[in-house]
Amino acid sequence: MLSPQERERKKGVFAKALRSGGSAETSRYLDLYATFSQLGYTRDLAEEYADVFVNDQKKPLAEDILQTAELFDRIRDYGSAEFYLEMLKDKKLSNEDKFIYCIQMLKNKSKQGHWRDAVDFRTENINFMQNYSGKVGMKQLADMYIALALVDCASKKYMQAFKLLMGFGYKPQGRNDVKLLEILITGIYICSKTGNQESIDNAVENAHGAMKLCTEYEHPWLKSYYEKRIEDAAQGTI
Repeated sequence: MLSPQERERKKGVFAKALRSGGSAETSRYLDLYATFSQLGYTRDLAEEYADVFVNDQKKPLAEDILQTAELFDRIRDYGSAEFYLEMLKDKKLSNEDKFIYCIQMLKNKSKQGHWRDAVDFRTENINFMQNYSGKVGMKQLADMYIALALVDCASKKYMQAFKLLMGFGYKPQGRNDVKLLEILITGIYICSKTGNQESIDNAVENAHGAMKLCTEYEHPWLKSYYEKRIEDAAQGTI
């Protein structure tokens, strides 16, 4: 979930209200973010966020729709995530929002096993994603390769997916790099689909090794969250 500061960067109206302490909408966002900071990703959070910032708005912001889809994705309600992503299908988006939309769509289609749709979507948007990620930074590049690897995995091209994910040259961003954990957890998931227990065990060991490098997490629940993600990925769930 976007921090209030990140949301401030993306939404000028929110930023002004945040600085002045005004607006009921701003207050609701801060309350929801406080809940997220304490409890993490929950259905209650996803549903309340959807109601406040999308369902009850005449013209919801693209970033709120994207965040709603992300919240449902994190609790593995892929049908609801898809519903909200479809709201943006024919909308004109900023490059930043379009990139996030493309990544979420690829992951959503792949996780649901809609590999043909995922491949077609990849073909339509790959040039934009490559150009954008190449300009903005390593984390966006990682997001793209995670999504692309999931497409190959859904297409049962497991070796290709694993090589793509591990071969693009990600450079860890310090000791507490959760993006590295996301990459390694995706690698565990791909290995689980091959059924090769040795490769699964090695991938799990690598992820646990990366977790040992983390000395602090942004939220208190994140350590157990990633431990559960590692366990689930080894069992074929992401």
